Amino acid sequence: MRLTLYTDYSLRTLIYLGAKEDGQLSTIQEISDAYNISKNHLMKVTHQLGLLGYIETIRGRGGGIRLAIDPKTITIGEIVRHTEEDFHLVECFDKENNLCKIAPECQLKGVLYEALQAYLAVLDRYTLDDFLHSKEKLMALLLGE
Repeated sequence: MRLTLYTDYSLRTLIYLGAKEDGQLSTIQEISDAYNISKNHLMKVTHQLGLLGYIETIRGRGGGIRLAIDPKTITIGEIVRHTEEDFHLVECFDKENNLCKIAPECQLKGVLYEALQAYLAVLDRYTLDDFLHSKEKLMALLLGE
């Protein structure tokens, strides 16, 4: 399975914010520069992460963004489910647009569905905190130190 850039950027944003000192604010520009990714994309990502309650946005001079909840409570599977547009691995997973003639008898979709559930189950076993054990090293890499 392949994750969209949107999900990738969401995960990277959360890792960045989680690697900062507790409560320290970051800016979208700072995260964009650290990962060398589009600020416009990150604006969309951070907006949704804020709506979902994962990050807190502080407006105005001296404002920024930071994690709104404990990284131990954020599962990777949860983030992926919230940020992926769909999980249509094959056409028949999309009931509205399925034109596959063998769909009623095809056994492959059951196997692929089982694989998707296993994939998500693995992601559910990990929290954001699991990827923050070496915060100093992460920040050094992100800041080019």
